[in-house]
Amino acid sequence: QVQLVESGGGLVQAGGSLRLSCAASGRTFNAAAMGWFRQAPGKERELVAGIRSTGYKYYTDSVKGRFIISRDNAKNTVNLQMNSLKPEDTAVYYCNSDPAREDYWGQGTQVTVSS
Repeated sequence: QVQLVESGGGLVQAGGSLRLSCAASGRTFNAAAMGWFRQAPGKERELVAGIRSTGYKYYTDSVKGRFIISRDNAKNTVNLQMNSLKPEDTAVYYCNSDPAREDYWGQGTQVTVSS
């Protein structure tokens, strides 16, 4: 059974930084593209950043230049370094494969950015 466990969220002031981590178990994701997604209250879940097995990275426009996605295949983890956080980044953040699989969604980690 695949489990993706997100951690690292919290409350931070605007302009601050957080580092999210996603630990995968049940299978290796070395050959898969992985993504960080977020869902803000009243909004649909969206892809924030992704990283392919080749290391190629991609971001939604609103986080370009501020967020950095990385992966450690040896540890089966995916990380998201979030800098210059804004109140509009407030959301629950999830990791999943990209494209996402419904049976892989975890509990997510809450990120709250105060103004």
